[in-house]
Amino acid sequence: MRLMVRNLDVFYGAIHALRRVTLHVDAGEIVALVGANGAGKTTMLATISGILRPRQGSVRLGERELTHLAPEAVVAAGLSHVPEGRRVFRPLSVEDNLRLGAYRRRAQRQAIAEDLERIYAMFPILRERRRQPAGTLSGGEQQMLAMGRALMARPRVLLLDEPSMGLAPLVVQEILNHIQNLRQKAGLTVLVVEQNARAALAIADRGYVLENGRIVLHGTAEELLNNHDVQRAYLGREREEACTGSGR
Repeated sequence: MRLMVRNLDVFYGAIHALRRVTLHVDAGEIVALVGANGAGKTTMLATISGILRPRQGSVRLGERELTHLAPEAVVAAGLSHVPEGRRVFRPLSVEDNLRLGAYRRRAQRQAIAEDLERIYAMFPILRERRRQPAGTLSGGEQQMLAMGRALMARPRVLLLDEPSMGLAPLVVQEILNHIQNLRQKAGLTVLVVEQNARAALAIADRGYVLENGRIVLHGTAEELLNNHDVQRAYLGREREEACTGSGR
């Protein structure tokens, strides 16, 4: 299902956080939104998922207008948001956290049990930890839990905010592999926000670069990875050359 954001303006008081932002994510795509801290990436996802209200512009999922819906109605429409920092309910068990993702259809006991099995098959470590308080999990395990909780809502579009934040490189790669599998095996459409541009673009079909609330570049993931401005600003190419002596 296609996600379309058009001419989005968002303010925090007098601060103009997003400026006429337009982007789209086609059905079955992984699209990366990259940029530095403070560029407006998290604001973008919070606006799409109904947590923030835009001053103007629109958000559409397929033929459905989402712009002024409450977050729970956005979830019901088929869009789930994995927030920055995971935001798991730390005192609750892993399984209780997962069940909360299906709260809006809590009467569907058999379907929820089937969905739990699907999540446990996808993230076997969560099955092993299912009785543990979520706060005792490692950062990578909490990220898997946050993703699993979002998937319990049976979304067609998944928003991921900084899934690699604070994780070791090997764990980051595992999380990225899971994101790719969600597209390949479940057919999900994914918009991933990342400060780690190299990691995000490595799994994306296309990408957008956000600076100071504006889209300043867009293209295929390969085009952005090979773009000199992106390399300099986000991929550390000049720093790498300085360290290795491979510059001109």
